Amino acid sequence: MKSSIRMSGLGGQGMVTAANLLGTAAVKDGKYSIVIPFFGAEKRLAPTESYLRISDEEVYEKGEAVYPNIIMVFHKDVIDKGKCYTMPFYEGLQSEGLLIINSANKVLIPEYDISKLRELKINIIYVSASKIAMEVAGTELATNMVMLGALIGVTEIVTLESMEKAITERFSGKTKFIASGTTAALDDVLKKKYTKAAQLIEKNMEAIRVAYTSTKNA
Repeated sequence: MKSSIRMSGLGGQGMVTAANLLGTAAVKDGKYSIVIPFFGAEKRLAPTESYLRISDEEVYEKGEAVYPNIIMVFHKDVIDKGKCYTMPFYEGLQSEGLLIINSANKVLIPEYDISKLRELKINIIYVSASKIAMEVAGTELATNMVMLGALIGVTEIVTLESMEKAITERFSGKTKFIASGTTAALDDVLKKKYTKAAQLIEKNMEAIRVAYTSTKNA
């Protein structure tokens, strides 16, 4: 089984972190993964994408996920304001693929695009990721964790156990991952909000589990 994932959103939403955590969890599950972040103009609220490939066999393909079978939209501006590097936002999405959108508004996508997605038999999942992040973790910075939980709930692409191990490594100080200055700064903000690493890990996993439960079998 091979999954090609494109994460689209705005700078500061933690897509690079999400892709790294998912890739790490996949490896812990005995799979192979390659993570490719794309920053563009590296600043908050600028369009940002991350590409991730996960497979049961070794992965050699690198670069942009041109024909993903999974697209994750972290912010509605990707859709209604065109804040993405791929237009339309679902360009290249494979037939019978998966589209996960951070929004409670199920009429967010224009009717023309909805028709195209129906033709492709795309499974569209709406998740109030930012709202859940605030309710569970007390910060929108956990939106990326909710999106990961939704993905795992729908696909079982990795196990929750491996995801927890990946998060523990990332935020316990055992490993150091810096893809950019922005990524490092976001990590610092989270660590300041939660004075103890265990609390940060617990809140992230709680956000993941809530989304996992709400989307399982969707």
